[in-house]
Amino acid sequence: MFTINIENMIKYILFTASLLFVIQFTEAQIAVKGETVYTVTGETIKNGIVLIRDGKITKVGSASKVKIPNGFKIYEGKVVTPGLVDAHATVGFSGIYNQKSDQMQLDKSSPIQPELRAIDAYNPQESLVAFLNSNGITTVHTGHGPGAPISGQTFVAKTVGKTIEDVKLDDATMLAMTMGGSVHSNFKTPGTVAKEMAMLRSELIKAQEYQKKSSNSDASKRPARNLKMETLVMLLEGKLKALITANSSNSIMTAIRLAKEFNLKLVLDGASESYLLIDEIKAANAEVVLHPTKARGYGDMKNMSWETAGILANVGVPVAIQSGYEPYVPKTRVILFEAAIAVANGLSFNDGLKSITINAAKIIGQDNRIGSLEKGKDGDVVIFDGDPFEYLTTVTTVITNGELSYEVKK
Repeated sequence: MFTINIENMIKYILFTASLLFVIQFTEAQIAVKGETVYTVTGETIKNGIVLIRDGKITKVGSASKVKIPNGFKIYEGKVVTPGLVDAHATVGFSGIYNQKSDQMQLDKSSPIQPELRAIDAYNPQESLVAFLNSNGITTVHTGHGPGAPISGQTFVAKTVGKTIEDVKLDDATMLAMTMGGSVHSNFKTPGTVAKEMAMLRSELIKAQEYQKKSSNSDASKRPARNLKMETLVMLLEGKLKALITANSSNSIMTAIRLAKEFNLKLVLDGASESYLLIDEIKAANAEVVLHPTKARGYGDMKNMSWETAGILANVGVPVAIQSGYEPYVPKTRVILFEAAIAVANGLSFNDGLKSITINAAKIIGQDNRIGSLEKGKDGDVVIFDGDPFEYLTTVTTVITNGELSYEVKK
Protein backbone atom coordinates (compact mmCIF):
# COMPACT_ATOMS: atom_id res chain seq x y z
CA MET A 1 0.00 0.00 0.00
CA PHE A 2 2.82 2.35 0.90
CA THR A 3 4.55 1.72 -2.46
CA ILE A 4 1.33 2.36 -4.40
CA ASN A 5 0.81 5.68 -2.59
CA ILE A 6 4.35 6.78 -3.44
CA GLU A 7 3.82 5.86 -7.08
CA ASN A 8 0.53 7.76 -7.16
CA MET A 9 2.14 10.72 -5.49
CA ILE A 10 4.96 10.78 -8.07
CA LYS A 11 2.42 10.55 -10.90
CA TYR A 12 0.42 13.39 -9.35
CA ILE A 13 3.51 15.60 -8.98
CA LEU A 14 4.56 14.93 -12.57
CA PHE A 15 1.04 15.59 -13.83
CA THR A 16 0.79 18.86 -11.88
CA ALA A 17 4.19 20.02 -13.11
CA SER A 18 3.28 19.23 -16.71
CA LEU A 19 -0.05 21.03 -16.32
CA LEU A 20 1.66 24.13 -14.96
CA PHE A 21 4.11 24.00 -17.87
CA VAL A 22 1.27 23.79 -20.39
CA ILE A 23 -0.56 26.72 -18.76
CA GLN A 24 2.56 28.89 -18.73
CA PHE A 25 3.45 27.87 -22.26
CA THR A 26 -0.06 28.64 -23.50
CA GLU A 27 -0.03 32.08 -21.90
CA ALA A 28 3.18 32.83 -23.78
CA GLN A 29 1.51 32.07 -27.13
CA ILE A 30 -0.44 34.83 -28.85
CA ALA A 31 -1.98 35.24 -32.29
CA VAL A 32 -2.92 38.71 -33.56
CA LYS A 33 -5.38 38.94 -36.44
CA GLY A 34 -5.95 42.11 -38.42
CA GLU A 35 -7.98 43.11 -41.43
CA THR A 36 -4.90 45.11 -42.38
CA VAL A 37 -1.44 44.38 -40.98
CA TYR A 38 1.28 46.98 -41.52
CA THR A 39 4.61 45.20 -41.19
CA VAL A 40 6.41 48.53 -41.98
CA THR A 41 9.51 46.94 -43.53
CA GLY A 42 7.61 44.46 -45.70
CA GLU A 43 4.36 44.31 -47.59
CA THR A 44 1.07 45.40 -46.07
CA ILE A 45 -1.01 42.28 -45.50
CA LYS A 46 -4.76 42.01 -45.87
CA ASN A 47 -6.36 39.57 -43.43
CA GLY A 48 -3.01 39.07 -41.77
CA ILE A 49 -1.81 37.12 -38.76
CA VAL A 50 1.10 37.69 -36.39
CA LEU A 51 2.16 34.76 -34.22
CA ILE A 52 4.07 35.43 -30.98
CA ARG A 53 5.69 32.79 -28.83
CA ASP A 54 7.69 33.38 -25.65
CA GLY A 55 7.86 37.13 -26.29
CA LYS A 56 9.12 36.94 -29.87
CA ILE A 57 7.40 37.09 -33.25
CA THR A 58 7.59 33.72 -34.96
CA LYS A 59 5.44 34.20 -38.08
CA VAL A 60 3.83 37.03 -40.04
CA GLY A 61 1.63 36.44 -43.07
CA SER A 62 -1.83 36.20 -44.55
CA ALA A 63 -4.51 34.05 -42.94
CA SER A 64 -4.34 31.75 -45.97
CA LYS A 65 -0.69 30.99 -45.27
CA VAL A 66 -0.36 31.19 -41.49
CA LYS A 67 -2.30 28.68 -39.41
CA ILE A 68 -2.98 29.53 -35.77
CA PRO A 69 -1.90 26.52 -33.65
CA ASN A 70 -4.13 25.18 -30.92
CA GLY A 71 -3.79 26.90 -27.56
CA PHE A 72 -2.88 30.36 -28.87
CA LYS A 73 -4.72 33.30 -27.32
CA ILE A 74 -6.24 35.31 -30.17
CA TYR A 75 -6.57 39.12 -30.30
CA GLU A 76 -8.02 40.79 -33.35
CA GLY A 77 -9.01 44.12 -34.84
CA LYS A 78 -9.16 46.20 -37.99
CA VAL A 79 -5.57 47.48 -38.13
CA VAL A 80 -2.37 46.00 -36.71
CA THR A 81 0.99 47.76 -36.47
CA PRO A 82 4.28 47.22 -34.64
CA GLY A 83 4.56 48.72 -31.18
CA LEU A 84 5.25 52.44 -31.57
CA VAL A 85 8.70 53.85 -30.75
CA ASP A 86 9.14 57.30 -29.21
CA ALA A 87 12.49 58.55 -30.50
CA HIS A 88 13.01 61.13 -27.75
CA ALA A 89 11.17 61.94 -24.55
CA THR A 90 11.80 62.79 -20.91
CA VAL A 91 8.94 60.65 -19.62
CA GLY A 92 9.93 58.74 -16.49
CA PHE A 93 12.07 61.73 -15.51
CA SER A 94 9.40 64.40 -15.91
CA GLY A 95 6.27 63.27 -14.08
CA ILE A 96 2.57 63.94 -14.26
CA TYR A 97 2.31 66.25 -11.23
CA ASN A 98 4.71 68.92 -12.52
CA GLN A 99 6.25 69.26 -9.07
CA LYS A 100 9.91 69.45 -8.07
CA SER A 101 9.75 65.90 -6.73
CA ASP A 102 8.91 64.43 -10.14
CA GLN A 103 11.00 66.68 -12.38
CA MET A 104 14.34 64.91 -12.75
CA GLN A 105 15.09 65.67 -16.40
CA LEU A 106 17.43 68.64 -15.86
CA ASP A 107 19.93 69.36 -13.08
CA LYS A 108 20.93 73.04 -13.09
CA SER A 109 23.83 72.84 -10.66
CA SER A 110 26.32 72.75 -13.55
CA PRO A 111 25.98 73.32 -17.31
CA ILE A 112 28.06 70.30 -18.38
CA GLN A 113 27.27 66.99 -16.67
CA PRO A 114 27.78 64.05 -19.06
CA GLU A 115 28.30 61.72 -16.11
CA LEU A 116 24.63 61.82 -15.08
CA ARG A 117 23.20 58.39 -15.89
CA ALA A 118 19.65 57.95 -17.11
CA ILE A 119 19.27 54.56 -15.44
CA ASP A 120 19.73 56.16 -12.00
CA ALA A 121 16.80 58.57 -12.29
CA TYR A 122 14.21 56.83 -14.48
CA ASN A 123 10.95 55.85 -12.79
CA PRO A 124 9.36 52.96 -14.73
CA GLN A 125 6.23 53.19 -12.57
CA GLU A 126 5.54 56.83 -13.41
CA SER A 127 1.88 57.02 -14.50
CA LEU A 128 2.82 58.82 -17.71
CA VAL A 129 4.72 55.73 -18.83
CA ALA A 130 1.57 53.60 -18.57
CA PHE A 131 -0.35 56.37 -20.34
CA LEU A 132 2.01 56.14 -23.31
CA ASN A 133 1.65 52.35 -23.40
CA SER A 134 -2.12 52.71 -23.57
CA ASN A 135 -1.59 54.80 -26.70
CA GLY A 136 0.49 52.13 -28.39
CA ILE A 137 4.00 53.30 -27.44
CA THR A 138 5.84 50.17 -26.34
CA THR A 139 9.39 51.59 -26.42
CA VAL A 140 10.70 55.00 -25.43
CA HIS A 141 14.10 56.64 -25.76
CA THR A 142 14.21 58.88 -22.71
CA GLY A 143 16.57 60.56 -20.30
CA HIS A 144 18.01 63.91 -19.36
CA GLY A 145 16.33 66.70 -21.24
CA PRO A 146 17.20 69.81 -23.20
CA GLY A 147 18.30 73.02 -21.53
CA ALA A 148 22.01 72.51 -20.80
CA PRO A 149 25.12 72.26 -22.97
CA ILE A 150 25.30 68.66 -21.72
CA SER A 151 22.51 67.59 -19.37
CA GLY A 152 23.29 63.88 -19.10
CA GLN A 153 22.72 60.50 -20.68
CA THR A 154 19.68 58.87 -22.27
CA PHE A 155 18.65 55.23 -22.56
CA VAL A 156 15.98 53.03 -24.15
CA ALA A 157 13.21 51.33 -22.19
CA LYS A 158 10.05 49.36 -22.72
CA THR A 159 6.93 50.98 -21.26
CA VAL A 160 5.99 47.96 -19.14
CA GLY A 161 7.89 46.80 -16.05
CA LYS A 162 8.53 47.56 -12.38
CA THR A 163 12.29 48.11 -12.29
CA ILE A 164 15.06 49.39 -14.55
CA GLU A 165 16.24 45.82 -14.98
CA ASP A 166 12.75 44.87 -16.24
CA VAL A 167 12.50 47.61 -18.84
CA LYS A 168 15.91 48.69 -20.12
CA LEU A 169 17.17 47.72 -23.56
CA ASP A 170 20.53 49.38 -22.95
CA ASP A 171 22.36 51.29 -20.22
CA ALA A 172 23.22 54.41 -22.21
CA THR A 173 22.23 55.44 -25.74
CA MET A 174 23.06 59.09 -26.31
CA LEU A 175 24.38 62.20 -24.60
CA ALA A 176 21.75 64.95 -24.39
CA MET A 177 23.07 68.34 -25.44
CA THR A 178 21.50 71.70 -26.32
CA MET A 179 22.61 74.55 -28.56
CA GLY A 180 21.18 78.00 -27.78
CA GLY A 181 17.60 78.44 -26.66
CA SER A 182 16.90 77.67 -23.02
CA VAL A 183 20.59 77.19 -22.12
CA HIS A 184 21.15 80.89 -21.64
CA SER A 185 18.14 81.30 -19.36
CA ASN A 186 19.05 78.27 -17.25
CA PHE A 187 22.69 79.18 -16.56
CA LYS A 188 24.63 82.38 -15.95
CA THR A 189 27.48 80.83 -17.93
CA PRO A 190 27.36 80.21 -20.84
CA GLY A 191 25.47 83.35 -21.71
CA THR A 192 26.08 83.15 -25.46
CA VAL A 193 26.34 80.48 -28.12
CA ALA A 194 30.04 81.29 -28.67
CA LYS A 195 30.78 80.74 -24.98
CA GLU A 196 28.83 77.50 -24.97
CA MET A 197 30.73 76.21 -27.98
CA ALA A 198 34.06 77.17 -26.36
CA MET A 199 33.11 75.28 -23.18
CA LEU A 200 32.09 72.17 -25.11
CA ARG A 201 35.22 72.17 -27.26
CA SER A 202 37.41 72.60 -24.19
CA GLU A 203 35.81 69.62 -22.44
CA LEU A 204 36.08 67.43 -25.53
CA ILE A 205 39.76 68.33 -25.95
CA LYS A 206 40.32 67.36 -22.31
CA ALA A 207 38.54 64.09 -23.03
CA GLN A 208 40.86 63.41 -25.97
CA GLU A 209 43.85 63.89 -23.68
CA TYR A 210 42.29 61.67 -21.01
CA GLN A 211 41.60 59.03 -23.69
CA LYS A 212 45.24 59.08 -24.79
CA LYS A 213 46.63 58.88 -21.25
CA SER A 214 44.21 56.09 -20.30
CA SER A 215 45.61 53.89 -23.07
CA ASN A 216 49.14 54.08 -21.66
CA SER A 217 50.59 50.58 -21.29
CA ASP A 218 52.11 51.65 -17.99
CA ALA A 219 49.27 51.55 -15.47
CA SER A 220 51.09 53.91 -13.14
CA LYS A 221 50.93 56.65 -15.75
CA ARG A 222 47.19 56.37 -16.36
CA PRO A 223 44.99 59.14 -14.92
CA ALA A 224 42.67 58.61 -11.96
CA ARG A 225 39.12 57.69 -12.92
CA ASN A 226 37.00 60.63 -13.96
CA LEU A 227 33.32 59.91 -14.66
CA LYS A 228 32.84 63.03 -16.76
CA MET A 229 35.85 62.24 -18.94
CA GLU A 230 34.93 58.56 -19.23
CA THR A 231 31.53 59.49 -20.63
CA LEU A 232 32.96 62.02 -23.07
CA VAL A 233 35.43 59.38 -24.28
CA MET A 234 32.46 57.12 -25.02
CA LEU A 235 31.06 59.98 -27.09
CA LEU A 236 34.36 60.41 -28.94
CA GLU A 237 34.57 56.67 -29.62
CA GLY A 238 31.05 56.55 -31.03
CA LYS A 239 29.69 54.40 -28.22
CA LEU A 240 27.25 57.22 -27.47
CA LYS A 241 25.57 59.40 -30.06
CA ALA A 242 25.46 63.17 -29.67
CA LEU A 243 21.79 64.09 -29.29
CA ILE A 244 21.96 67.83 -29.88
CA THR A 245 18.81 69.88 -29.46
CA ALA A 246 19.17 72.63 -32.07
CA ASN A 247 16.25 74.45 -33.63
CA SER A 248 17.44 77.60 -35.38
CA SER A 249 19.48 77.23 -38.56
CA ASN A 250 22.44 78.83 -36.80
CA SER A 251 22.26 76.35 -33.91
CA ILE A 252 21.94 73.44 -36.34
CA MET A 253 25.08 74.54 -38.19
CA THR A 254 26.92 74.98 -34.88
CA ALA A 255 25.99 71.41 -33.94
CA ILE A 256 27.19 70.16 -37.32
CA ARG A 257 30.54 71.93 -36.90
CA LEU A 258 31.04 70.44 -33.44
CA ALA A 259 30.22 66.95 -34.70
CA LYS A 260 32.59 67.33 -37.65
CA GLU A 261 35.47 68.59 -35.52
CA PHE A 262 35.28 65.70 -33.07
CA ASN A 263 33.88 63.04 -35.43
CA LEU A 264 30.71 62.60 -33.38
CA LYS A 265 27.68 60.55 -34.40
CA LEU A 266 25.16 63.39 -34.69
CA VAL A 267 21.44 63.20 -34.02
CA LEU A 268 19.72 66.55 -34.53
CA ASP A 269 16.92 66.95 -32.00
CA GLY A 270 14.08 69.40 -32.53
CA ALA A 271 15.52 70.77 -35.80
CA SER A 272 12.74 73.30 -36.40
CA GLU A 273 14.56 75.03 -39.26
CA SER A 274 16.05 71.86 -40.74
CA TYR A 275 14.10 72.46 -43.96
CA LEU A 276 16.52 75.34 -44.63
CA LEU A 277 19.61 73.13 -44.37
CA ILE A 278 18.75 69.91 -46.17
CA ASP A 279 22.02 69.66 -48.12
CA GLU A 280 24.10 70.42 -45.04
CA ILE A 281 22.27 67.85 -42.93
CA LYS A 282 22.66 65.17 -45.60
CA ALA A 283 26.35 65.97 -46.04
CA ALA A 284 26.88 65.63 -42.28
CA ASN A 285 25.13 62.21 -42.25
CA ALA A 286 23.06 63.56 -39.39
CA GLU A 287 19.96 61.75 -38.20
CA VAL A 288 16.89 63.83 -37.37
CA VAL A 289 14.49 63.44 -34.47
CA LEU A 290 12.00 66.14 -35.35
CA HIS A 291 10.16 68.20 -32.76
CA PRO A 292 6.55 67.26 -31.92
CA THR A 293 4.55 68.51 -34.89
CA LYS A 294 2.19 70.48 -32.66
CA ALA A 295 4.86 71.97 -30.42
CA ARG A 296 4.51 75.63 -29.48
CA GLY A 297 6.26 77.85 -32.00
CA TYR A 298 8.17 80.44 -30.02
CA GLY A 299 11.79 81.34 -29.30
CA ASP A 300 14.16 79.19 -31.36
CA MET A 301 11.11 77.32 -32.68
CA LYS A 302 9.30 80.36 -34.07
CA ASN A 303 9.87 79.18 -37.65
CA MET A 304 8.72 75.59 -37.13
CA SER A 305 6.36 74.10 -39.69
CA TRP A 306 3.88 71.26 -39.76
CA GLU A 307 5.27 70.40 -43.20
CA THR A 308 8.89 69.81 -42.15
CA ALA A 309 8.59 66.05 -41.70
CA GLY A 310 7.20 65.66 -45.21
CA ILE A 311 9.85 67.94 -46.71
CA LEU A 312 12.69 65.96 -45.12
CA ALA A 313 11.24 62.55 -45.96
CA ASN A 314 10.60 63.54 -49.57
CA VAL A 315 14.30 64.34 -50.12
CA GLY A 316 15.52 61.14 -48.50
CA VAL A 317 16.26 62.24 -44.94
CA PRO A 318 14.92 59.53 -42.56
CA VAL A 319 12.81 61.27 -39.94
CA ALA A 320 11.63 60.15 -36.53
CA ILE A 321 8.98 62.12 -34.64
CA GLN A 322 9.25 62.54 -30.89
CA SER A 323 7.03 63.44 -27.96
CA GLY A 324 9.75 65.71 -26.56
CA TYR A 325 9.43 67.62 -23.32
CA GLU A 326 6.70 70.07 -22.37
CA PRO A 327 7.20 72.38 -19.35
CA TYR A 328 3.51 72.27 -18.55
CA VAL A 329 0.81 69.72 -17.76
CA PRO A 330 0.08 67.10 -19.16
CA LYS A 331 3.88 66.84 -19.41
CA THR A 332 4.05 64.56 -22.42
CA ARG A 333 2.78 64.40 -25.95
CA VAL A 334 1.79 61.26 -27.84
CA ILE A 335 3.78 60.51 -30.99
CA LEU A 336 0.78 58.85 -32.64
CA PHE A 337 -1.05 62.19 -32.69
CA GLU A 338 2.06 64.17 -33.64
CA ALA A 339 2.71 61.91 -36.63
CA ALA A 340 -0.95 62.16 -37.66
CA ILE A 341 -0.64 65.94 -38.02
CA ALA A 342 2.52 65.49 -40.10
CA VAL A 343 0.68 62.99 -42.34
CA ALA A 344 -2.07 65.56 -42.84
CA ASN A 345 0.58 68.07 -43.93
CA GLY A 346 2.67 66.39 -46.59
CA LEU A 347 4.16 63.29 -44.96
CA SER A 348 2.99 60.08 -46.64
CA PHE A 349 1.11 57.47 -44.62
CA ASN A 350 3.96 54.97 -44.91
CA ASP A 351 6.61 57.52 -43.95
CA GLY A 352 4.40 58.66 -41.09
CA LEU A 353 4.24 55.13 -39.74
CA LYS A 354 7.98 54.69 -40.21
CA SER A 355 8.64 57.93 -38.31
CA ILE A 356 7.25 56.35 -35.14
CA THR A 357 8.41 52.77 -35.71
CA ILE A 358 11.41 51.60 -37.76
CA ASN A 359 13.04 55.03 -38.33
CA ALA A 360 12.97 55.73 -34.60
CA ALA A 361 14.23 52.21 -33.85
CA LYS A 362 17.20 52.66 -36.19
CA ILE A 363 18.18 56.02 -34.72
CA ILE A 364 18.19 54.65 -31.17
CA GLY A 365 20.03 51.50 -32.26
CA GLN A 366 17.30 48.97 -31.56
CA ASP A 367 15.99 48.08 -35.03
CA ASN A 368 17.20 44.50 -34.58
CA ARG A 369 14.54 44.09 -31.87
CA ILE A 370 11.72 46.57 -32.48
CA GLY A 371 10.13 48.86 -35.07
CA SER A 372 8.59 46.33 -37.47
CA LEU A 373 6.65 43.09 -37.57
CA GLU A 374 9.28 40.53 -38.49
CA LYS A 375 10.21 37.05 -37.37
CA GLY A 376 12.60 37.14 -34.41
CA LYS A 377 11.71 40.64 -33.23
CA ASP A 378 10.09 41.46 -29.90
CA GLY A 379 6.39 40.71 -29.64
CA ASP A 380 5.33 44.37 -29.54
CA VAL A 381 2.04 44.82 -31.39
CA VAL A 382 -0.73 47.43 -31.44
CA ILE A 383 -4.32 46.85 -32.58
CA PHE A 384 -6.50 49.77 -33.73
CA ASP A 385 -10.20 49.93 -34.58
CA GLY A 386 -9.45 52.00 -37.70
CA ASP A 387 -6.86 54.16 -39.46
CA PRO A 388 -4.12 54.83 -36.84
CA PHE A 389 -3.83 58.47 -37.93
CA GLU A 390 -7.56 59.18 -37.82
CA TYR A 391 -8.44 61.22 -34.73
CA LEU A 392 -11.47 59.11 -33.78
CA THR A 393 -9.57 55.83 -34.02
CA THR A 394 -8.90 54.02 -30.75
CA VAL A 395 -6.04 51.82 -29.63
CA THR A 396 -7.92 48.72 -28.51
CA THR A 397 -5.09 46.36 -27.60
CA VAL A 398 -1.39 46.65 -26.85
CA ILE A 399 0.93 43.68 -26.57
CA THR A 400 4.40 44.33 -25.15
CA ASN A 401 7.12 41.69 -25.02
CA GLY A 402 4.56 39.09 -26.07
CA GLU A 403 2.16 39.83 -23.22
CA LEU A 404 -1.06 41.81 -23.04
CA SER A 405 -0.23 45.22 -21.50
CA TYR A 406 -3.37 47.19 -22.37
CA GLU A 407 -6.86 46.40 -23.58
CA VAL A 408 -9.97 48.53 -23.89
CA LYS A 409 -12.64 47.20 -21.57
CA LYS A 410 -15.62 45.89 -23.49
